[in-house]
Amino acid sequence: MVSKSHVRSKILVVDDEPEAVELVEFNLKQAGFSVMTAADGAEALNKARATPPDLIVLDLMLPEISGLEVCKMLRRDPATATVPVIMLTAKAAEIDRVLGLELGADDYITKPFSPRELVLRIQKLLQRGQIAPDQQETLRFGDLLIDSPRHVVSWRGKSVELTATEFKLLTVLAQRRGRVQSREQLLRDVWEYNNLVDTRTVDTHMRRLREKLGMAAKYLDTVRGVGYRFVEST
Repeated sequence: MVSKSHVRSKILVVDDEPEAVELVEFNLKQAGFSVMTAADGAEALNKARATPPDLIVLDLMLPEISGLEVCKMLRRDPATATVPVIMLTAKAAEIDRVLGLELGADDYITKPFSPRELVLRIQKLLQRGQIAPDQQETLRFGDLLIDSPRHVVSWRGKSVELTATEFKLLTVLAQRRGRVQSREQLLRDVWEYNNLVDTRTVDTHMRRLREKLGMAAKYLDTVRGVGYRFVEST
């Protein structure tokens, strides 16, 4: 049975197929979530901006405004920029997956899907925003501040807006500074994937993280053919 540990978490489900919405909504409510729904991109944007949810399950193939455009617009809006997004779609091609992740999605599930897997992915994604007691520390590297208790990253005093996944990725690398982390290890520790579906997920998120960090990205080093590491001396 799926844990009901996220009773207060509100999920926005966006899909133009009533059967898909009904299936997802039923399983999320069974798992203890509060659920809002939207049948198109415009409705999704309006609801997300009016009452930002804790997470969005977003179909790609929507009428008028596509799911990719919706994701892009959500990430540009300060009110929704850090809301986790799981793309749920029949488009299974690798290019669609990579594009979705590049535009800001945290995870990507293809139809047909297992409702139980979707619920578990949602729970894991929400947990990325929670810091374990042994990880409640503030890390500072020059002008870069990683404040885990407040879930804040800043560069030269200016806040850097990161999604829960990006924040956990940066924090894991910083806590293991100097040590190379393989893509497979990061998939296990950040995404909690037991079956390593696609290591390009790590590369896509690293690219986005570097773009957001700007000059602070100098601390993130690529070890060709292996993975990534956080370097203190630059």
